This record gives sequence, structure tokens and C-alpha cells, in this order.
Amino acid sequence: MSLGFLGEFQHSLDAKGRVILPVEFREPFATGAVLTKVLDGCLAVYSEEEFEMLAEKVRERARAGARQRQAARAWFASARPFVPDKQGRFAIPQALREFAHLERDVMILGQDQRVELWNPPQWRVVEAAAQADIEGGGPGLEDMFI
Repeated sequence: MSLGFLGEFQHSLDAKGRVILPVEFREPFATGAVLTKVLDGCLAVYSEEEFEMLAEKVRERARAGARQRQAARAWFASARPFVPDKQGRFAIPQALREFAHLERDVMILGQDQRVELWNPPQWRVVEAAAQADIEGGGPGLEDMFI
């Protein structure tokens, strides 16, 4: 059983728009990965296998109607396969940097089966709201963290 991706790291974009993956995250992406937009204004990095499983779900849901087809189009169009270099770096295309508001610093978060890339101030807002929910509990969270 794999623990998946865990932890929070802060790195900076270099002059070429590249970011370095934390050492802990490199091995699963060594032969290839996919970078794409996800909900909440961040980017996600998936292993090729995980991306293909998710892509199949997106394909199925795209059959439901026009809204789902449009979302699938945007999601697939934004996806970029890559192979990190020997230092674990990969380039984030300008359009994806703009989508996620990545200018210099990048929060790199382990999120179980994927890695998320966030604008640090935006992540801190999301993190604070989530922390308040964890501390306060409430509907839907009572049995989530046992």
C-alpha cells in the first residue's frame, strides 16, 4: 500500500517558468506525468496512470450534456504531459501559470493521488478555511477524520 503524496513545500519558479518537485514526489513522476487545471484555481500533477483513470471518468461524464462536454474540453485542452529533468524540474506553461496566479513562489501540496500547485496567498486562504472546518466539525465532517 502506498501512502500517496503527502506534505506541503514551497518552491520558486525559475526564469524559464520551471518549478522543482520535492524529492519525495519525484520517483512516481520520473517516467512521465501530466499537469492540468483543476477546481479551486490550482494546478494538479498526476502520474500518467492516474491521469488516464481520471480521463476515463471525464470522458464518461462528458456524455451527460453540453456543460460537461465544455468542461471536458477545457480540462483536456489545458493538460500538458511532461517528464521532469534530472533535478526534478518541469516547465509550467504561461497559460497555466496565469490560471493559477503563479508568479514566483509556488506551494506544492501532496494530495494523496495527485500533487497540487497553488499560489501561496491563495493557498493560505483555502487552508485557513479548511482548518476552521476541521476544528469546528459540522455537517459532513463529523466522521471524516477519525
